Amino acid sequence: MVRKTVKPKQYEVIIKLVANQHPCHAGHKIGDEWVFDFRPPKDLCGFAYNSLFPFAVVLKTGGTFPWQADPDVLTVSCPDAEVVNVFELRRREITPERQRKKR
Repeated sequence: MVRKTVKPKQYEVIIKLVANQHPCHAGHKIGDEWVFDFRPPKDLCGFAYNSLFPFAVVLKTGGTFPWQADPDVLTVSCPDAEVVNVFELRRREITPERQRKKR
């Protein structure tokens, strides 16, 4: 009997600031993007990162949220009630072609 090994899918998660009610105290601007890699990007506000982290981990590891229409996209707000930054977390599969480009 021959067993076929199936590699689990690998994903990257892109964090993008898509909206806010007031200018961000940390200086983030709508359209700013970061790539999630389990460590905080040096220019992303720590408070925002801490609120995004659990959701980004779920997306990166293949999980989904039942309340989202698109299983690869999630919106999360930062905890600053004066600013209310809204971040989009978008999961993309890392294909062999994309993996080669990263090297």
